[in-house]
Amino acid sequence: MRLLRLELKNYRNCTDVKIDFKSRKTLIIGKNAQGKTNILESIYFLSDLKSPRTSTVSDLIQFGKDGFEISAGVEKNNTEIELDYSLTIEKKRIAKVNQVKTTPKNFKSVVKTVLFSTKDLLLLRGSPQDRRDWLDRAISQIYPAYDERLSKYEKIRIQKNNLLKSEYIDESLLDIFNEQLTVTGANIIFLRKKFLKEISEIAAEKHGIISNSEEFSLNYTSPFDEINEISAYLKEQLAERRSEEIARHQSCVGPHRDDIEFKINGLDAVKFASQGQQRTLVLALKLSELEIIKEKTGYSPILLLDDVLAELDETRQNYLLKSIEEDTQTIITSVDTVLFEEEFLKDVIIYKIENGGLAE
Repeated sequence: MRLLRLELKNYRNCTDVKIDFKSRKTLIIGKNAQGKTNILESIYFLSDLKSPRTSTVSDLIQFGKDGFEISAGVEKNNTEIELDYSLTIEKKRIAKVNQVKTTPKNFKSVVKTVLFSTKDLLLLRGSPQDRRDWLDRAISQIYPAYDERLSKYEKIRIQKNNLLKSEYIDESLLDIFNEQLTVTGANIIFLRKKFLKEISEIAAEKHGIISNSEEFSLNYTSPFDEINEISAYLKEQLAERRSEEIARHQSCVGPHRDDIEFKINGLDAVKFASQGQQRTLVLALKLSELEIIKEKTGYSPILLLDDVLAELDETRQNYLLKSIEEDTQTIITSVDTVLFEEEFLKDVIIYKIENGGLAE
């Protein structure tokens, strides 16, 4: 899989940008706030129809404009696929594959990406929601139906919260919501634990190489692995904390409250790991995400590196760049080319961006 070209109209500060990706490696350089991240964000958007920087998609529309448009050409299975997406200020969305309107699910299935940004380096010290977002996004790239399960769970949870906030609580209706959340939530937790087990095996090996044999492990906070055990545990927890949920007027049990625990040499990485150790861990996770998506889907996802090299020391920079396989398309943003060795830059197409305008 390869991104061949990208066109942006009124996307953030990119009024009219066209990029041809002539090489497997593309470097976009420019000072801060010129639009480097916006370009990577738009490529990520093609694979997720969400932004990693805002939950409000209309924020992507350039100020004062009526909407934005993204067009892209993608090569997949030796066939070129055309993607077009537009959003108006009135929130009218149109997604097309080869000029035919399609569903968000079909649109997102075309492109796979792995984004590694400076924000990801703070994954361990971020909130549980940050870690759940990373996990859910990675799983969705492998199992497209997972998004639907998350959406279904969220709708039921909102309905339950509305009931818990009401003056009169219908206990029988609460039982129905809890039963639905048990079934859907158990499915989500099962897939999360399955994915984490698979990625942790790859990440532990990579982490050991970068860190000179430090041991890395991760653990999901739900204690069971089998779906029937997870379901029984959720049902038990919902019963035990029923009065607490009623008193707090919110759902307190389920995958929306879970977290991931990271350990280095048996110690909690959030509390005891140095900044360098935490960055090594995240680097290992991101490279493992790249590998597992390729293994499960048969396609190398597009690797998006957003100003992240400047935040890594030379050892981690070298490991990252040398770990990227030849068939992995890599698009990198940086302030300049100083961080890159001449050997790496030999077959790289370099663009310079200024005020949302791009030049080769």
